Amino acid sequence: MKESKLLLIPGPTPVDSRILEVLSKPTVSHLSREMERELNGAVENMKKIVRTKDGQPFILAGSGTLAMEIALLNVTAESDRLLILSQGYFSQRMVEIADAFDLKYRLLQSPWGKVVSADELRSEIKKHKYDVVVCTHVDTATGSCAPVERYSEVIKQEAPEALLVVDGVCATGGIEENLDGWGIDVILTAAQKCLGAPPGLAIDIFSRRALDKRKQLSKVKAYYADILRWLPVMENPKKYFSTPAVNEIRAFYEATRLVLEEGLEKRFERHERYASAIRSGLRSLDFSIYTDETCLAPTLSVVGYPEGIEDQSFRQKLDEFGVVVAGGLGLTAGQVFRMGHMGNMTREEIIFAFDALEKTLLALGGEVSLGDGVETVRSLLIK
Repeated sequence: MKESKLLLIPGPTPVDSRILEVLSKPTVSHLSREMERELNGAVENMKKIVRTKDGQPFILAGSGTLAMEIALLNVTAESDRLLILSQGYFSQRMVEIADAFDLKYRLLQSPWGKVVSADELRSEIKKHKYDVVVCTHVDTATGSCAPVERYSEVIKQEAPEALLVVDGVCATGGIEENLDGWGIDVILTAAQKCLGAPPGLAIDIFSRRALDKRKQLSKVKAYYADILRWLPVMENPKKYFSTPAVNEIRAFYEATRLVLEEGLEKRFERHERYASAIRSGLRSLDFSIYTDETCLAPTLSVVGYPEGIEDQSFRQKLDEFGVVVAGGLGLTAGQVFRMGHMGNMTREEIIFAFDALEKTLLALGGEVSLGDGVETVRSLLIK
């Protein structure tokens, strides 16, 4: 049996033993009392995590990409105009989905490593009318964190009839998102990032306004992704539309329990503190941070190499020392690695990762003293 490795890609993230224990339980009927209790529990817990009283979560077998489709198709009429705010690779996926379903859209794009500002959004929606605005909270290719609360303020002031859809795949459960308080209409996410569960679930939380918009549409270009087919199941798990991912949903319920047991404010603060410590440690080893300082995400870092260190060799050697990170995407391919620090990551895992980073640099001829990065992060993590 191969030794397990520490997974520090921007998702999936390491899965806590409590969640794995639930995942390993025998499969029960999708109409069983256990499944009813735990799907209901997961739905109620997601409402608490995104701070909504009346919003409706949907938890379906699928990936974050399915969650994106669900969000767009269920609130966008054929005649609607869609504004997509892009700060990187995964914002572009919204464009691809819009193209696939012939939705009318305009793209407002920032340079990679930055975000569209609230003032840029204000200027755009003053010039053109939009029915739906879509943004990515954190783009996992660029590490940029968008000012979602400011976007919502601008929309309420300038285009109050427009719906706001937020891609929270790399944010929900690790960064504050307030569906009711900020006036978000849909938050979409996936199980395997900040929520710390295994991959396999697409999650969308619809506001009452967004749900009403779907009910007003005569039809949508979806069957499985039509939330009206799933609404009876989410309200009463004994109803049936399509067999849900029983084991994954039960494990996801346990993951949401962990989030709430830690406490949302403590969890958000921990993500900020860990991100700051990790970036200080990386800089102490002569790495650089790709993302602009004004919009750094607490959930991952996009990291540039010291001079003379080659991407593929570095990631391969780091893997040999027991740590897996991701390569760059799109414009950054071959120039950076992406390090996730979200979910249920621990201090001990961070210290282990920095020990591996130091050994990797030494093995590749880098100028580093063993312990420099480890001591930097250790000193910051115990504060």
